[in-house]
Amino acid sequence: MSFSAIAQNDIKLKQLECEMLTNPLGIDVLNPRLSWQIDTNQSQVEQTAYHILVASSQEKLNNNEADLWDSGKVQSDASINVYYNGKTLDSRDEAFWKVKVWTNKGETNWSERALWSMGILTYAEWKSTRWIGHNTLFEGDSIGQFSKLSARYVRKAINLEKKVKQAKVYLMGMGLYEFYINGEKIGSQVLAPVPTDYTKNVKYNVFDVSSQLKQGENVLGTILGNGRFFAMRQEYKPYKIKSFGFPKMALQLQIEYEDGSKETIKTDQSWKFSPHGPIRENNEYDGEVYDATKEILNWNTTNFDDSDWLNMMWVQEPGGFYEGQMTPNMKVMDSVKPSAITKTKNGSYILDMGQNMVGWLEIKVKGNKGDTISMKFAESLKADGSLYIANLRDARVTDTYILKGEGDEIWEPKFVYHGFRYVEIKGYNYQPKLSDFIGKVIYDDMETVGTFECSNETMNQVFKNAFWGIRGNYKGMPIDCPQRNERQPWLGDRTTGAYGESFIFDNQTLYRKWLDDIKYSQTLDGGIPDVAPAFWRYYGDGVTWQGAYLKVADMLYQQFGDEEGIKKHYPYMKKWVLYMEDNYLKNDLMTKDKYGDWCVPPESLEIIRSKDPARLTDGEVLSSAFYYHLLQLMKKFAKISNTKASDIEYYDALANRVKTAFNTKYFNKENFSYANNTVTANVLPLAFNMVPEGYSDKVFENMVHQVEVVKNGHVSTGVVGIQFLMRTLTQFGRGDLAFKLASNKTYPSWGYMAENGATTIWELWNGNTADPKMNSQNHVMLLGDLIIWYYENMAGVKSSETNPGFKEIIMKPDFDAGLSYVKASYKSSYGIIKSHWNKKGKRLTWEVTVPPNTSAKVYLTLGNQSKIKINKIKLDKSETKFSTENNETVLELKSGTYHISVN
Repeated sequence: MSFSAIAQNDIKLKQLECEMLTNPLGIDVLNPRLSWQIDTNQSQVEQTAYHILVASSQEKLNNNEADLWDSGKVQSDASINVYYNGKTLDSRDEAFWKVKVWTNKGETNWSERALWSMGILTYAEWKSTRWIGHNTLFEGDSIGQFSKLSARYVRKAINLEKKVKQAKVYLMGMGLYEFYINGEKIGSQVLAPVPTDYTKNVKYNVFDVSSQLKQGENVLGTILGNGRFFAMRQEYKPYKIKSFGFPKMALQLQIEYEDGSKETIKTDQSWKFSPHGPIRENNEYDGEVYDATKEILNWNTTNFDDSDWLNMMWVQEPGGFYEGQMTPNMKVMDSVKPSAITKTKNGSYILDMGQNMVGWLEIKVKGNKGDTISMKFAESLKADGSLYIANLRDARVTDTYILKGEGDEIWEPKFVYHGFRYVEIKGYNYQPKLSDFIGKVIYDDMETVGTFECSNETMNQVFKNAFWGIRGNYKGMPIDCPQRNERQPWLGDRTTGAYGESFIFDNQTLYRKWLDDIKYSQTLDGGIPDVAPAFWRYYGDGVTWQGAYLKVADMLYQQFGDEEGIKKHYPYMKKWVLYMEDNYLKNDLMTKDKYGDWCVPPESLEIIRSKDPARLTDGEVLSSAFYYHLLQLMKKFAKISNTKASDIEYYDALANRVKTAFNTKYFNKENFSYANNTVTANVLPLAFNMVPEGYSDKVFENMVHQVEVVKNGHVSTGVVGIQFLMRTLTQFGRGDLAFKLASNKTYPSWGYMAENGATTIWELWNGNTADPKMNSQNHVMLLGDLIIWYYENMAGVKSSETNPGFKEIIMKPDFDAGLSYVKASYKSSYGIIKSHWNKKGKRLTWEVTVPPNTSAKVYLTLGNQSKIKINKIKLDKSETKFSTENNETVLELKSGTYHISVN
């Protein structure tokens, strides 16, 4: 058997993706990027070449007839983000593809087939498709602070005279939709499509419905919910809150018949609708009201008379450009069984889910027609056992189900979600059972890619809390506080947060979409809002919040090897940098800041925001330091974008001026401190390499004194400083102090939250005592760089800056920080990376897994080289390449699993 043939048995390809999606339908990228993973048990496998075939049909691909693109054998180790370079594809074209690769261990067979299809690429092709709706209030509807609008039930009967070979639906349903054919719901998505500023861009979803259509009579059915389109607050603070009008939809059904003929069915005035269905209200803040006595039997099937239904009307389009949705919709991703149910004095029941979660509650109930069950949601309880709702502001967060009286009735909402652990349930005339309720966890359909466990239980609980908090706040965009009347995509929460989140969830398509949201929200003069999409018109200007635009693009590059986000958004980022310079740079310092170091631990446990000058960092310090940091990123982005050299020279010169002015005004050479000597004022110049040469160690020693002595080994930073504190402490040699911060159980700390019953991350360090006006118990902004530190500094799983996307992995745990073991994994774009180390005294054992087609630099700081063994062989006797770097032994490993020991 030849060497190549052996490789074919042992080396395979898996996880073929197009634009980081599996078999996507309706994309609007003309030259999409293709990726694959090598699957093998062999070690030290490196790809040396690839060959991609792309065909217009499955049959042609099976015959290796690549009529769209035959790449030929390309000498390259690239296996992610490989650009399609074939024939230009038109709207609705399909592309079937497969790939084979050559490695240093032989070649593979052809992969399994994958596919993508194009969307509708031009506005003109949508133009004959009319938007339909009905801009009318009906009985029970109201516009005001608490908007109420029933769901619109829409149907269209169609007659297909021939057998269907293939059919696809292209659908825009604003604000939310569920789509049916002949009574069958199409797709498993919920709360679709993802939200945008609909005056800027509107996302369409595409479904293959070939198997749902039949020759003869068919019915297309849609339920339209309100979502962010018919906003939760109507004619209330219109200077702040955007609303976009009444629900509406536009649809194309493209059919190809078996005889080769084609037909297009579109929305028009012949479509019928009823506003009198069972969903009487659906408001993201206030809840959903479902009256089962108003259910319309068979409304979305052929067995229904719609003669008394109203005709839809032609309505104005939303105004935004139509785009294929390049990120998955939300789904029911998990379920939670409640842990307890308690009857209250007033006869209601308090249901405890045992976990602060985001989604909705499915109920099973039996009763008489017209009986009403209400469910009010909250994150915590008051001392008397009743719901604590003061922190929900004016959000009514109540779902209502009115029974039809037909035996066991099972119900869950369609167009709302709640952030909750507890539910007060009223209306049961018998003792309900725990099994009558299921919590449905709703977030974007993305893979969990990271696991982490260590020897410290506080850190483990905080990681679990972060996991629940992060996924609960993914709603087609990254939001905050999913329980109250906010739920906004604040930029400042994700400036560094997105980076940490990427170690736990494959969030790349969500954040690629969010970069577009930010771009679309930019003003003509260059300003960027505080939230994007700008559902709230908060254009306050600043650097620490708006800098998320650049930082998230850098995260996508660092974690996923995605250059496209940088190249696409570079002109808009540059426009913003210039805008800030033109409007707010005075004497080479950035003078504009809006939020400060938001949510520092205050001087009193009852207040939200500190007013103590000693705790607060001057906004000019924050903005100037951050602006300098972002200018360094812009230099990097300019190189990646292959822009003109003058851009790089410009950023360099401006950065040097800012750095000089910053140190001149704020650096105190006598006590080695910045500004008023807060930890944040010191950590930023340290993290951004702004400290004058020769002073960094002294500044760091001063900062350590502030943390360790003045603050008694506790956190004293807000949202800005916490983004860099853990990594900076570790970088300068005090991983032990970072560990103390991570493992603390006393106030203020992440562990304090967990000790006080938190199962997610709080908005405030003092979230159990502070004024409820701004006191979300499910927020992610205070995580800062904690999760990054877990993975990069404790587990030792970090992507190289020179070979991003984990093409080269830097494995450099701090074994002396205070943990005795770490067990972590991360599923990178190339495959699983694992790090499991255990330290007892001076003995270290470490199991490392490096995925195929990557390499790792593995750093060992314990013992000398003669005591190092790899796979039970002494290092100097093994075939492993190694070197010495700053008194550390550096192993250079190719793919495989390695057992390392140091005695």
